[in-house]
Amino acid sequence: MSDCIQVALLVETSLASGRNILQGIARYLREHRPWSLYHEPQGLADAAPSWLRHWSGDGIIARVQSEAMAEEIRASGVPVVDVLGAAPDPLFPLVHVDNSAIGRMAAEHLLDRGLRNFGYFGIQGENWSQQRYAAFQRAVLGTDSDVSSCELPRHPLDTLSWQDLIGLVTKWVAALPKPAGVFVCSDQRGPLFLEACRRAGVSVPDEVAVIGVDNDEPLCEVCDPPLSSIQASHEMVGYRSAAVLDALMRGADAPTHPILVEPEQVVSRVSTNMLAVEDAGIAQALRLIQERAHEGLKVGDIARQVGLSRSVLQRRFRIHLRRSVHDEILNTKVRYARELLLKSTLPIAVVAQRAGFKHQEYLGMVLKQRLGKTPKAIRMSRR
Repeated sequence: MSDCIQVALLVETSLASGRNILQGIARYLREHRPWSLYHEPQGLADAAPSWLRHWSGDGIIARVQSEAMAEEIRASGVPVVDVLGAAPDPLFPLVHVDNSAIGRMAAEHLLDRGLRNFGYFGIQGENWSQQRYAAFQRAVLGTDSDVSSCELPRHPLDTLSWQDLIGLVTKWVAALPKPAGVFVCSDQRGPLFLEACRRAGVSVPDEVAVIGVDNDEPLCEVCDPPLSSIQASHEMVGYRSAAVLDALMRGADAPTHPILVEPEQVVSRVSTNMLAVEDAGIAQALRLIQERAHEGLKVGDIARQVGLSRSVLQRRFRIHLRRSVHDEILNTKVRYARELLLKSTLPIAVVAQRAGFKHQEYLGMVLKQRLGKTPKAIRMSRR
């Protein structure tokens, strides 16, 4: 191998996810060794560039959109890392966001608002959209709630006029039981969904709370109202894909399983700024938990603050939210601990203390039970 390593980046620049992947690759190269990069702006649906047939390089990082594209890339004969995973029969090592974790995070964010009715606005035939829907549905059904879905083709205007398309989505929005929480599979579909809400005369967030994925800031901010979104860690996907390709080009064995990167956080904006709880006492209790759970807040403290007995608070909390006050406190502390583990370098013992856990061992037990991961594993997922 020559000193100048040549790597082709077949990653779109039309979407925030693709641009964030490129940022992650760039960060890896700054921290390690530079590559000679071949890249040109493109869209996600574009075929492999014609120059690839005559290119003689050392490795490829690609958003492999189809089997045809996969075959063309494989013909290059160099190590390849896929950062999309859309091809039904993967031919290359995959580094990707954890779609199941994204679906669960969306469900938790909407459930925290006291919602009982839910919808999913997705894309037909896209495995990542199906994975997000399945995880969202599992999390929501665990609370005895229901999920309505509306899934459109990737390019719906190929078969529908604009009026028919917006009419179809508007009809679905109008039929949703209110108040509802809707998980939109990608920020790219957010403007269409919010326009359908406007045409249906449905207020966002008062009647429908909406959350997307990717935290595409210009797109989220131009929505009316601004769209809440899950920051899905595409930059870390880029970073880790570069690390995997680097190892492959040095002769390492390919990883045997996909490398999945957990989402970072929910970036909350106006579209989910609501509490769907008519009981004023329970709404006040929820706000107290969200603000002060990590301070060691107890059920008795909350009951005194909202002027209810413990038994009445517990009963009304279960009626409205279908979970106990203790569960809500613990869930809130877990989310805060996870955020500290991902975003700080604080020792795990300090994270436990700040999140309101008595000691590090108890934090580890709760995270293992609730998230299936130890504190160390959560922290390592960001490295």
